[in-house]
Amino acid sequence: MSLNLNLKFATSQQDFFATLSQRVNGYFKANNIERTANSEMVIKTIFMFTLYFLPYALLVSGLFTSGWIALALCIVMGFGKAGIGLSVMHDANHGAYSTKSWINTVLGFSLNVIGGHAFNWRVQHNVLHHTYTNVHEVDEDISPRGVLRMAPGSKWRPMHKYQHLYAWFLYGLMTFVWIVIKDYYRLTKYYKEGLLKKQKTTITTEWIVLIITKVIYLSYTFVIPMLVGFTFWQTLVGFLVMHYVAGFILAIIFQPAHVVEGTEYPVPDDKGNLENNWAIHQLHTTTNFGHREKMFSWYVGGLNYQVEHHLFPNICHVHYREIAKIVQQTTKEFGLPYKSKDTFFDALRAHAQQLKMLGEKPAVETPVMAEPVLA
Repeated sequence: MSLNLNLKFATSQQDFFATLSQRVNGYFKANNIERTANSEMVIKTIFMFTLYFLPYALLVSGLFTSGWIALALCIVMGFGKAGIGLSVMHDANHGAYSTKSWINTVLGFSLNVIGGHAFNWRVQHNVLHHTYTNVHEVDEDISPRGVLRMAPGSKWRPMHKYQHLYAWFLYGLMTFVWIVIKDYYRLTKYYKEGLLKKQKTTITTEWIVLIITKVIYLSYTFVIPMLVGFTFWQTLVGFLVMHYVAGFILAIIFQPAHVVEGTEYPVPDDKGNLENNWAIHQLHTTTNFGHREKMFSWYVGGLNYQVEHHLFPNICHVHYREIAKIVQQTTKEFGLPYKSKDTFFDALRAHAQQLKMLGEKPAVETPVMAEPVLA
């Protein structure tokens, strides 16, 4: 099936984003700074890679034979794995890390180094999620099948009544599912939908890259630890713990930005028209949180500034704190929403409330929508 996105954003209300872009550009020009990474970002990059690879080096060095110490090192690797995803590869795959495309490509490829597949991520995240945020059956972040119901348009099942309780356990499985199932499924799906051609690559190229990097990843995370003395079961437990920590962290950072009490799920009309233009659409579907929590913001790659990130994904996250002041003031002037939760825990609470609301049986069952035709 050829995927042709026929969904169209409104062409009205353009003054807001034109004014905002002018002000943001003026901020960089007035302060004579680049929109990309600075020395703070370089230091953070080194830190995140060290947080992941130093515990690994200690594990395979044979210096630590205690099971509890090894387990602790796997937990630290999980934090490092999530940190690379949140703070390094995310900016690089958005083209926001450097003005040099090869640097973005190399650092974006760090996702493959820690087990994922950069191409799949760019299609799922940059193309589908960032364009059609919270649009059911297009934004894959809110369209999981089966055990979780993340959007009003998704089919309701009796188990969903308890999703606000069990979702937290499933979140920890996120990166593990990518490794063993989702990357292969998504690559096949995107090929059938014609998205590989749109991204100017081929199925052969992406399969070669995916398989080679998966083999390398499983070799250094699974085979080498066993060669240096860990048993299969010790290695498996450590591998699962590392992935569980990373998956849980990633999920609880990304989910409260869109699946949260007060968010909106725009529905296109019969002709595929959405109510707002792209920029205003982002304001209605995205929520910030924890602006005062500086260390938290540092670790999560500024992704608690989701509004700024969705409006300016090609700007490195180290600039979001200052840009947020401009965005908030401009939305106020235009009478537009600027959604934000005071703390990270407020966002988690609002996410749990949204899960509970979506888990309630609809008074009228929402009809299952046909697959959208993507142009």
